[in-house]
Amino acid sequence: MSMDGSMDQPPEQKKASRLRLRVTTAAESRLRAGHPWLFAESIREQNRPGRLGELAVIYDRRDCFLALGLFDPDSPIRVRVLRAGKPLAIDPAWWSALLDQSLQRREGLSDEQTTGLRWINGESDGWPGLVLDRYDRTLVLKLYTAAWLPRFDEVLALIAGCLRPERVVLRLSRNIQELAGKQFGKKDGEVVSGAPLDGPVVFQESGLRFEADVLHGQKTGFFLDQRDNRRQVESLAPGRRVLNAFSFSGGFSLYAARAGAVSVIDLDISAHALAGSQRNFALNQSLASVAACRHEITQAEAFRWLGEQRDRAFDLIVLDPPSFAKRETEREGAAQAYGRLARLGVERLARGGILVACSCSAHVTRDEFFAAVRQSAAAAGRAFDELQITGHAPDHPAAFKEARYLKAIYLKERKVGAAAG
Repeated sequence: MSMDGSMDQPPEQKKASRLRLRVTTAAESRLRAGHPWLFAESIREQNRPGRLGELAVIYDRRDCFLALGLFDPDSPIRVRVLRAGKPLAIDPAWWSALLDQSLQRREGLSDEQTTGLRWINGESDGWPGLVLDRYDRTLVLKLYTAAWLPRFDEVLALIAGCLRPERVVLRLSRNIQELAGKQFGKKDGEVVSGAPLDGPVVFQESGLRFEADVLHGQKTGFFLDQRDNRRQVESLAPGRRVLNAFSFSGGFSLYAARAGAVSVIDLDISAHALAGSQRNFALNQSLASVAACRHEITQAEAFRWLGEQRDRAFDLIVLDPPSFAKRETEREGAAQAYGRLARLGVERLARGGILVACSCSAHVTRDEFFAAVRQSAAAAGRAFDELQITGHAPDHPAAFKEARYLKAIYLKERKVGAAAG
């Protein structure tokens, strides 16, 4: 199978007509506006049954080209758009140029001090359902749609040939792991190119050393998307007592310790995550400020623990929970949960303290999330200044609504008698 759009069919089916689709008026409008997904219920005409991973051409009501993308006959997202607007040959040169564009968007974002980076961020980089992360000399290729599986060898050859990594690890979303194994002989956590690997890899972020469990860890092994927020927390941490709730592998904590935090508590329900945090601190003990910081780990459910610690106060609290809304029907409950968590955080905040509240729930909008946190802060009867709000880092662009998941708000309690800034 070739990456060339004209050669995307097996030999016995090369004479088959191009898969042609016509869609509803509403879907036409969404595709023209740049949305990268075509849902199954939006297809009103299809000239023949489509095969997994083949190129489907979408036409408008006037039989003019509208878009082209990867077809998946078994997914609610029936087509993931590669190209919209004007027709263009999808050949090896096109794929190579698409990769070059993704790499160029990241120019200047990494150096010797930062060797962890996202090279490709799915639809927002024109690679729908595909993510490519770098951890030093190891690349992690994660697929969120089975539509890439028939093209996997060509994709891998392109990436490995361009970036020359020590190895490439394949990660697969849970919904496609069974199919990948049965039909394509691929498994999650498999080293598909280069040197074998039997444990985490170590990379640098802003001069700090971290391990990434690229074989079995969440996402691709580390939460690269929070890099900019970790750097901001570092600037706020000197001399403070810090609580990192939902700490995972201790990223925020390690930045705070380097900055000169007096103490840091990592709070997480997972013993595995806390052990990872301890290893990350051990990797950085050569830094005097990290060695001097009192680092504690606490395994507990965060809501319960925060509610019980009536006699504890912290100068800087980071709340970075996992997504509270996996689907749209959970949106309202998730917004309420964010508000409740922010209230518990404010209750544990020392006078003049800083609260950093984050959300990674795409179904909860920025406005909903920020409103929930602000209302909780106001209900506490304490005046706060809003230092900043943040979104996606440059290597995690978000080009459409469903991709915009990450947001954070920084609140600092106003000193008595001080005017609002």
